[in-house]
Amino acid sequence: MSSPIASPAWGQPPVTGGIRVNPEDFRVVESLGFEATGEGEHLWLEIEKTGRNTQEVATDLARVAGLSSRDVSYAGLKDRNAITVQNFSLHLGLAGKLDPDSIELPGVRVLSARRSARKIRRGRLAGNRFELTVRDVKGDLEALESRLQTISREGVPNGFGEQRFGGNNIARAYRLFRGELRRKPGKAKRGFYLSAARSLVFNQVLNARIREGTWNRLIAGDWVMLDGSHSGFAADPEDADLVRRCRELDLHPTGPLPGQDPSPATGEAGRIEAAVLSEYEELVEGLARFRLETQRRALRMRVSEMEWDWPETDVLRLSFSLGQGSFATSVLREIVDYHGQALGQDGVGPQLEA
Repeated sequence: MSSPIASPAWGQPPVTGGIRVNPEDFRVVESLGFEATGEGEHLWLEIEKTGRNTQEVATDLARVAGLSSRDVSYAGLKDRNAITVQNFSLHLGLAGKLDPDSIELPGVRVLSARRSARKIRRGRLAGNRFELTVRDVKGDLEALESRLQTISREGVPNGFGEQRFGGNNIARAYRLFRGELRRKPGKAKRGFYLSAARSLVFNQVLNARIREGTWNRLIAGDWVMLDGSHSGFAADPEDADLVRRCRELDLHPTGPLPGQDPSPATGEAGRIEAAVLSEYEELVEGLARFRLETQRRALRMRVSEMEWDWPETDVLRLSFSLGQGSFATSVLREIVDYHGQALGQDGVGPQLEA
């Protein structure tokens, strides 16, 4: 089987370097995209954590607040081996009280507390701000500068990172579809397997478009998605206004997240997708049997507010913002041939997903 990871689109990275040498080398700050209402049944806590994964902190917060684990919620999983800032909501009720200053948990610091009428729901966030440090950088620094400028201007392929495929999830997806698992997996584990299968198929379609040089431009039959939105429509590659908007990253070509419904892509885009889907027919049919809704994902992601500097001659400090569901590893892979701590799904290992 081909590598599940999407290939670099801008060529091999011009430098090598180490990531995660120190915990502070990776910092991520969550952006929900909405604010607490100021009063209500839920207490929102903005927390900075180090050396703890999201689920561990949620469990501890439920314990200190005297709540069930289902009464503590968060928007997304965040890295254990990093400094991360994220928000949790605790359903205390109108009469419930919890003094934020009384919360003393290892690796946890409460930054702010606000009441809200709404809870924080999984997957409901605008994105994340990543602040990364790459050490022992060696290679062509002039080419690196050019690469960074290209990425900040033109984006990178929106592939799923290696953390999506950790824990042998693809092999387990095949076994799930074949009925070969000795124990029926729980809902969470089954979700990991199904997600890995869909991610693999998407990445292979993305790789096909990268090979043809069309991951960032319109071709016949494309279904496009507005930047920062899940709204999409069929696009005519002969429409000069749509071509301009694609060039300006206002909209992006998309690829399939297979499910039970047919792809809306037609023409050349549909042909490329059909070729990949036929190669992974067992996974595609398995996903349909589990009645997943067919979805689309942008083939390209915008890398916003990208900044970099050199605090030392061989140390690159890099920061950028990504929208929900995009992977920082997809940015790093275009910049540096990195070595360091293995990357994985939070709860199994570190995470670099927005």
